[in-house]
Amino acid sequence: MKISFHGAARVVTGSKHLLHINPNKKVLLDCGMFQGMGQDTIQLNSHWGFEPREIDHLILSHAHIDHIGLVPKLIKDGYAGKIYCTPATASLAKLLLLDSARIQEADAKYVNKQRDKQGREHVEPLYTEEEAVAVFSLFETIPYHEHFKIDNQLELMFTDAGHILGSAAVNLVVKENGKKRSITFSGDVGRYRDMILRSPEIFPQADFIILESTYGDKLHELVTVASDKLLTHIVETCIDRKGKLVIPAFSLGRTQEILYMLNQLEIEKRLPQLNYYVDSPLSIKITEMVKRYPDHFNANVQTLLKNDKDVFDFKGLQYLDSVEESMALNDSNDPCVIISSSGMAEAGRVRHHIAHNVEDARNTILMTGYCEPESLGGRLKTKPDEVGIFGKRFKVRAQIAEITSLSAHGDYEDLCQWLACQSPQDIKKLFLVHGEYDVQQRFKDRLLRKGFDDVHIPSLHEEVGLGIA
Repeated sequence: MKISFHGAARVVTGSKHLLHINPNKKVLLDCGMFQGMGQDTIQLNSHWGFEPREIDHLILSHAHIDHIGLVPKLIKDGYAGKIYCTPATASLAKLLLLDSARIQEADAKYVNKQRDKQGREHVEPLYTEEEAVAVFSLFETIPYHEHFKIDNQLELMFTDAGHILGSAAVNLVVKENGKKRSITFSGDVGRYRDMILRSPEIFPQADFIILESTYGDKLHELVTVASDKLLTHIVETCIDRKGKLVIPAFSLGRTQEILYMLNQLEIEKRLPQLNYYVDSPLSIKITEMVKRYPDHFNANVQTLLKNDKDVFDFKGLQYLDSVEESMALNDSNDPCVIISSSGMAEAGRVRHHIAHNVEDARNTILMTGYCEPESLGGRLKTKPDEVGIFGKRFKVRAQIAEITSLSAHGDYEDLCQWLACQSPQDIKKLFLVHGEYDVQQRFKDRLLRKGFDDVHIPSLHEEVGLGIA
């Protein structure tokens, strides 16, 4: 048995881990897209490092694009098996993959207009809407805690990872040459005491663990601090300076958290009377989808729902669907709050809002989550004097601020708590993925001190034997 790592290896995006089982079975864990990797992004998303036609099964941990974004391309390139995930992941993936396809096609159309002027060949999108739709019939959904026999060598069980709606740790029992071994892939581990979702669950003792490490060297601020910081930015920007507060936010997870906090502020009678816009068709659809799964919410939200039927709604909230409505925001000088995707500001309408507002000192660009260093969000976090957007240079006169306590990824204490149900001496090897290399090295040292004897940080396309004869 072997594992090879074809994404999220010493970087945070592109999750793809391939399990090789004798005699010739191959199981792919996640099929994510690389994001925010600068000029390397297209190259990384174009080359697998393996043959899609040889994959027998695909298992998805959750619906974020850096974990599912290349599934249509995998099928386009020859994969013909089923796709195993939780019911909520399947529902969300359908929305996210269609949106991703539209972005691919729109980007290709824009680039090809420029190439026509230069007499250069056209580029093709990674996949089209039609190819994204082809994914849907392959989903096979499995509820949490059900022991599902995929074939005579492989049994699967999902446990709640607490990261986003439907997120799961993938727990496998693999039979090879008459021996059974347990392999757990964490997916992305959420936070204990999350403001909306249930905490990550314990999982069965594993022989091998593949663990994300995004914040393996950091401690988050308490989530309760976030509401007060958000309110401070609203007051300082919109009330005191009469400006606009632009919040890049992931459509899935982060947008719902921000809406939940604003609703709480209204309940507490602290929310300023302003217009609050969610300017993202995808965020609108996902928020409606999240409302359909109240059983995934934690006990505090369940209690709140008894008196507040919609914990994501409040006075002044407006959803903008059309392009015309979005463009009209940039023609208005009225103070307001704009929540728009994407969270890294790499795509979507938020790039236009940043371009229109970043040169005005009255305004604030408020980052609320992880950004790849090469992404627009990552570059803004360094507070540069100017920034490039749509091929133009803009002076950065707006305030650049950040709320660090909103991450859906656990910090090193959360990750260690997730591992606490395991006996370290029984773990034969622990792999760290989905993290920047320097962060992973520091987290590895922490895990070694906790008694995990064999902690490995794989490189891209590295293949590691599991020592099972």
